[in-house]
Amino acid sequence: MNSLDWVVLIGYFGVMVAIGLWSHKRVDNVSDFFTAGGKMPWWLSGISHHMSGYSAVMFTGYAGIAYLYGVTSFVTWSFPIAVGIFIGAKLFAPRLNRLRSRLHVASPLEYLKNRYNLPTQQALAWSGVLLKIVDVGAKWAAIATLLSVFTGISLNQGILITGVITGVYCTVGGLWADALTEMGQFVIQFFAGIAMLIAVMAELDGFSTLWTIWDEPELQGHAEPTAGPYTVTFLLAFLFIKTFEYNGGMWNQAQRYMATASAREATRSARLSAVLWFVWPLVLFFPMWCAPLLVEAEKPDASDSYALMTEQLLPHGLLGLVIVGFFSHTMAMCSSDANAIAAVFTRDIAPVLSKRARSWSERAGLYAARWSTVAFLALSMAIATQVDSPTFKDIITVVIKWVAGLMGPIAIPFMLGMLPTFRRSGPTAALTSWGAGLLAFWLVNYPINWNVDGGVPLQYQVSIPLAVSLVLYIVIGFVKPEDTPERDALLARINTDGDSAAAAVPAPAGPVEDTMRAPAKE
Repeated sequence: MNSLDWVVLIGYFGVMVAIGLWSHKRVDNVSDFFTAGGKMPWWLSGISHHMSGYSAVMFTGYAGIAYLYGVTSFVTWSFPIAVGIFIGAKLFAPRLNRLRSRLHVASPLEYLKNRYNLPTQQALAWSGVLLKIVDVGAKWAAIATLLSVFTGISLNQGILITGVITGVYCTVGGLWADALTEMGQFVIQFFAGIAMLIAVMAELDGFSTLWTIWDEPELQGHAEPTAGPYTVTFLLAFLFIKTFEYNGGMWNQAQRYMATASAREATRSARLSAVLWFVWPLVLFFPMWCAPLLVEAEKPDASDSYALMTEQLLPHGLLGLVIVGFFSHTMAMCSSDANAIAAVFTRDIAPVLSKRARSWSERAGLYAARWSTVAFLALSMAIATQVDSPTFKDIITVVIKWVAGLMGPIAIPFMLGMLPTFRRSGPTAALTSWGAGLLAFWLVNYPINWNVDGGVPLQYQVSIPLAVSLVLYIVIGFVKPEDTPERDALLARINTDGDSAAAAVPAPAGPVEDTMRAPAKE
């Protein structure tokens, strides 16, 4: 990097902070901070949903998969995500929107107290928060790794820089700042991605590179849709997992649907995100597939290949723009996660821990939301410094194995709990499926993995926990049905057609308050 690249990078940081400060005036209460007051346009929600779904891990971990195996990086990653979101556009998006408009909640998990009970809500909230701290820590480490390649600064310095900048804009501006910065980040990433695609084709065979590279000896087998550990079984497991995760199972995506004005607009938002997931990753991945023809990766997992190729091919200025593109994805995901976790903590966890939190004024609630965001970012940054330790091993292990494997047990009760088909599954089914899924993850990834020659295949490491949770959730619902008139009434409110106007968000409920029996005053 030279001075021109630094100007581009610093200018980007400045614009992100400016957007956050501008968004500050749109945030008057908790509803604005966590769900944009239900006033976000569907197209902005859709772009935000897309941008908050992936990070610089794509340019490190998945760039390594693309370098080693080729097109399987698209077939077994973004393609199943696109399919999953398209499925969820009708199945989950409108119901998540009605959680806000019909039940007047600001956190995706607030409805669980009435759908199941308080212990279930708390189990999912605490486990999800802890998982997200680790997940976002991996994202900080990924972008800091790239920053160190280009600038030579240390991993910890890179984590601190990106974390502080992100913290400023998402803390002052809430979900509005997240969505607007993600819109700007998408525009930047568009030009950066096109610049890299053109640079690679110019270096090779021009436009014909799109079909001629597959004859190169270095890329033999790279056109296969599945390769290495990324098998057809992995693809199907990943599709199943991502259908839950990217439709709200990891909460930040749920907020995008909740932020739209109506259930219909939430569906449109999801469809736009699905289309972007089908198309845009192809533009980003193609240069990665060409990388073996242009650079020799230095790391065994080839996670440095995209950064090395960028340095080699792009002139200064454009190099800075592509580096900004790296930052845009990570900052989008991390800021959206921070907002979601702050919502869960202030709306679901804090009222159980403190009686004062149950009667927070609008100002006090907003103050707590902002400090919760800061605390989450600080903890995830601390975790990021340990991502390459023996506990976590490496970035891609954390993102693929830990997040995909542990997300299922947390998401199953939350997501399926909204569907009337599973109305018989109550607190017993929810807590049992959650606990058994976490236990299955530990057994498959550690004791069993240690005692199997060659280890347990990756597809089983990530899919078995979700399968265990799903089966138990359904079976226990039939064996021990716990549907009640109150729970049926709640399900009816989020499953009927007809959209409501944006609803005010009441003070967070205490551990014994039942919002179905004692509706909040508007």
